[in-house]
Amino acid sequence: MKDEALALAAAVPDPAGKLNLLREYLQALALRSLHESEAFIPLAFVGGTALRFIAALPRFSEDLDFSLHQPEGYRPVEWMKKIKTDLTLAGFEAAVGWNDRTTVHKAWIKIAGILKEAGLAAMPQQNLSIKLEIDTRPPAGAVLQRSLVTRHRLLALQHYDLASLMAGKIHALISRGYPKGRDWYDLAWYRGHRPPQEPNLIQLQNALNQTQGHAAPAAREWPALLLERLETIDFQALRNDIAPFLEHPEEADLLDRQNLQAMLAFNPGNTQ
Repeated sequence: MKDEALALAAAVPDPAGKLNLLREYLQALALRSLHESEAFIPLAFVGGTALRFIAALPRFSEDLDFSLHQPEGYRPVEWMKKIKTDLTLAGFEAAVGWNDRTTVHKAWIKIAGILKEAGLAAMPQQNLSIKLEIDTRPPAGAVLQRSLVTRHRLLALQHYDLASLMAGKIHALISRGYPKGRDWYDLAWYRGHRPPQEPNLIQLQNALNQTQGHAAPAAREWPALLLERLETIDFQALRNDIAPFLEHPEEADLLDRQNLQAMLAFNPGNTQ
């Protein structure tokens, strides 16, 4: 399996593309390990990586994010041990760290040597790292689905539906203390999706209430809230953030004030 990963990377000419493919291959192996551990009974796959695996979002992603939806069967330490074992059996020099001291439990999957073997690092001790996060108190209201997905491996995944994934992305855009090009690119993907996609407003409201309490805005006002945020954004920084992760890096140039304002003003449900 390690040879397969290196062959995939070797077929890509640019360093960013090599790194993206290596990371995604390892993400698929970790997801396969979680599936074999029956982790997708208590967990749902969420976030940008979920959107790429489930709906072919044309950008790569760094982290693996999950929400815990039932405490029964939640055995993350066992799952992390199996991920390490499976990666080792696949030929990788793997280490997995674990931290459950906060509401969001975190793991770090580190692969030594692979970056040097792929020509991306000079020193063998430089790691390729993947962060794995599990929100143990996710906002209520998400709709769960199960899908068979093929990306490097055949995977059976429990995940949020598109409306719930979109709600999570909008909550991040409203609540994050700094703008990320990846967030805005993903929102543009949702707004241009066919059939038209709208967020799960129940889940979004619950998320806003959870993080902002009595000061939480109304979820239905999300386009206006994001229009306000556009006023203070450094658009070049936004484009620089997203470009290395895109299948077509030139798409980053579309993230400008005019296009994003038009995106937020557009009502995808209005065909008149």
